[in-house]
Amino acid sequence: MKNLMPSAHPGALMKILVFGNPLIEEDSLPLRILPALRKQFPEIEFKEFDPSEELHEEGRNLIILDAVQGIEKVIIISDTKQLNTDAPRYSLHDFDLGITLKLLKKMDLIDSVKIIGVPMEMKEEEAVKEVVKAIRVLENR
Repeated sequence: MKNLMPSAHPGALMKILVFGNPLIEEDSLPLRILPALRKQFPEIEFKEFDPSEELHEEGRNLIILDAVQGIEKVIIISDTKQLNTDAPRYSLHDFDLGITLKLLKKMDLIDSVKIIGVPMEMKEEEAVKEVVKAIRVLENR
């Protein structure tokens, strides 16, 4: 396994920023599956992230877990161009993460971003299974 992202979490091979709003059912799935992910991957630092925080301070190569509108399966979005901010192909709804990421990239504050997108309507058990697969894909890159 490669060290994908430097982390303050001792021994962490990777850090995944987890977005979500516990007060909004369709936006809380990433937070609801977080305990199972932490159990499955104790070597990974999962950090609950508030959109008001400074995203670029989390490193130059970001990995994000978020609920995404308009998808039917867990996907890995690896190019900010996929986040079409005019007519979104994938909509990261609780704030405009797409615009933020494009700006950070344009300002050379980040090098890359990988977003593990989870369908808002997916059942928790299925989401855990599919996100585990996505994380394993990212670990092997």
